[in-house]
Amino acid sequence: MLAKLAWYQLITEKRRLLAALGGIAFAALLQLVQSGFRDALFTSATVFYSRLAADLVLTSSQYEYVLATGTITRRRLSQTLALPEVESVAPMYMGMAPFKNIVTHEDKRIFVLAWDPDQLVLNEPSIVQSIHEVKLPNVAIFDALSRPDFGPIAERVRQNSSVTTEVAGHRTKVAGLFELGPSFAGNGHLIMSDTSFRKTFNRPEGVFEFGLVRLKPGTNVAAAQAALIAALPGDVKVMTRDQFSALEQTFWNTSTPIGFIFLLGQFIGVVVGAVIVYQILYTDVSDHLSEYATLKAMGYSDRRHYVVVLEEALILSVCGFPLGFALAQGVYKIARNATHLPIEMTAERAIVVFVLTLGMCGGAGMLAMRKLKAADPAEVF
Repeated sequence: MLAKLAWYQLITEKRRLLAALGGIAFAALLQLVQSGFRDALFTSATVFYSRLAADLVLTSSQYEYVLATGTITRRRLSQTLALPEVESVAPMYMGMAPFKNIVTHEDKRIFVLAWDPDQLVLNEPSIVQSIHEVKLPNVAIFDALSRPDFGPIAERVRQNSSVTTEVAGHRTKVAGLFELGPSFAGNGHLIMSDTSFRKTFNRPEGVFEFGLVRLKPGTNVAAAQAALIAALPGDVKVMTRDQFSALEQTFWNTSTPIGFIFLLGQFIGVVVGAVIVYQILYTDVSDHLSEYATLKAMGYSDRRHYVVVLEEALILSVCGFPLGFALAQGVYKIARNATHLPIEMTAERAIVVFVLTLGMCGGAGMLAMRKLKAADPAEVF
């Protein structure tokens, strides 16, 4: 009976109900968008980390994040090979370089990755398929999901099989494509051989950003990591692939204002939704105060009245959230097409935001309950 009473009270004022559902949908939308953008940006910050064909990663002890890595030397990789559990090692080069737009001829900075093309470094099918192209000098492959800053590179490669431009002032032929997507580090990616990279960046041989370590099958990764930490000097860090990815995300989340800004936006969404629901429920209780007083005179306790208000809050959250969810899916699609960021709805995020929506509406309902204390049968009759 109480559930029916809560429903009938809500649908009595249809405009008020629509306003409440719109407010809750907006609050859910804001939370889902803020959370989705934050997760997408953090995922893009480690866009290639999860694809590393390595069990352990060696970095400089000065490593902070992907644009402040420091360098290590080949000697450290040679020392790593002394561990019996190590199957192979591979150096990986990284750097930012100006890339000349083939239409406007403006230089745009692009993130460059490089390694020996005869070694498996990034286990991404599109890269594995095209990496043979970079075996020739001054040849690179281009990230087809890069932002349009660099000109119609992907389209020209698909039409003509290659296109020639300049990278850091060096004439470079783009002869293939792959797909990673943009990241915090740059609006696009370019892959070349280690030989071409050293020439382009004027880098001496034997100095690189990361060392990728593959262990023999069945090896205990944690034990091998501990052994390498003990064996190598303190000028290198030894991390698992997951630790390496987590370190990058932690930097962007804690050392920059990005994480705080998105959390603040999500909090504002909760506050806005709670205020709207509170105003709707408070007005509803005020308008039906005489009815509540009548029920109290009939023997209904304050507790049962409170249940009615909480049920109204629950109905509003259950009905308003799906609309916000649907709108968020549309915003995700628009943002994904415009930025090529990995913005996807996840079940975990939807559940968390739904629970927050329930809490938001429940909290607003509890505040609105205070008005019920004014439902005095003596004043009504």
